[in-house]
Amino acid sequence: MKVFRLYIISILMITASVYAQVEDATEQNSFGKGVKFYQNLLDFSSGKKNTTRLDAFVMIPYSSIQFVKSDTGFVGNFSVTISIFNDSKEKLITEKTWNETLEAKDFSQTTSKDHYSLNLKSFYLAPATYFIRTAVDDKESNSEFTKEVTVKVRDLSNPVAMSDIMLLAKRIEKEGINKIIPNISGNVALQKDGLPVFYEIYSNFPEKLNIEYVIKDKKKNEIFTSTQIKSVDSGRTQIFYTIKDSTFSLGLYYLDISIKDSANNILASGERPFFSRWVGVPSTITDLDKAVEQLIYIASSKEIDFIKDATTVEEKLKRYLAFWKKLDPTPETEDNEIFNEYYRRIEYANEHFSHYVEGWKTDRGMVFILLGSPDNVDRHPFDLDSKPYEVWEYYNLNQSFTFVDETGFGDYRLITPLTGDLYRFRR
Repeated sequence: MKVFRLYIISILMITASVYAQVEDATEQNSFGKGVKFYQNLLDFSSGKKNTTRLDAFVMIPYSSIQFVKSDTGFVGNFSVTISIFNDSKEKLITEKTWNETLEAKDFSQTTSKDHYSLNLKSFYLAPATYFIRTAVDDKESNSEFTKEVTVKVRDLSNPVAMSDIMLLAKRIEKEGINKIIPNISGNVALQKDGLPVFYEIYSNFPEKLNIEYVIKDKKKNEIFTSTQIKSVDSGRTQIFYTIKDSTFSLGLYYLDISIKDSANNILASGERPFFSRWVGVPSTITDLDKAVEQLIYIASSKEIDFIKDATTVEEKLKRYLAFWKKLDPTPETEDNEIFNEYYRRIEYANEHFSHYVEGWKTDRGMVFILLGSPDNVDRHPFDLDSKPYEVWEYYNLNQSFTFVDETGFGDYRLITPLTGDLYRFRR
């Protein structure tokens, strides 16, 4: 079978989500300090015994980098460092650092979410579990943004095995050369001609295989199935496949691929999560029903019930977006600042205040979502004469709020009344 030469090229994509520190008060700091980027870590066969190739894709939107004026336009500089440790984080296994320079002809490109730098670095590792830290350092703003993940690098030496699944934004085939644009963000909302994927099958002998593609919703219910019969050579076979007739509403989905023999026995399988998000909707929203529930701090019960009472998902989404459109301070632009800020705060609350329940449902989450970052936080986790507590101060409101952990398990409850105008969402 003909083996394609494979190239990675870059085109336009979308932006990432942002984070905050609860102590930060200024608008700049409340949106987080650092560069926002996407990352995919995918296993492929190295062709060497006891070694797997881990491909690390890092995509940095221009809008995440600070540019400075140059003689020919604008220039941005940043470095990327990928550090791979053992799973206990005690030993550095390998590390790669590289520098990048971005050039833009005009200012609009420097703030564009549609221009980006796409980088690929490969690591050859023994199958095991690793802790991986990726850091992007913006040279002009002297800021850094990091992602830390634990990854299991798989052994692909079985008689039949498959690589990880790569989502594609676009594929160009010309004269036996495949140029592919990976969909690093995982958002498929703008892909109108189906869901294209790429992966590799490794076999010790030529064989005819049955391949099953299953798409599941967030609850793992099957919503789409298709099959393919594929004859593979011994060694490496590259698979390009587009799942047709698949449309996705707002939400989280999973793609399962199963490689089966003629007797329908599963020889290898893989799963890849992805999501569908429309332009203008914060990237953190992958569950419409939950997003509607989370309106409790900014919408009336009547408004929420109106959205919930929609008879179809499409109508529910339409009513939901109409609610936010009414609050948009800049309706002539693509971004809705209040929409984005509201769900940024929810994301932060979930990351920092969750315990028995999600952070947005806690007292600290409620105050943070309504009022934003406090000007000062006074924490008392280990005072001998009191239970753990913390005091949040908002200077512009001339208000402070005390939270007490009555149980000792991080369940901080608000003991300062939050009444009247304080229940109004503030940007």
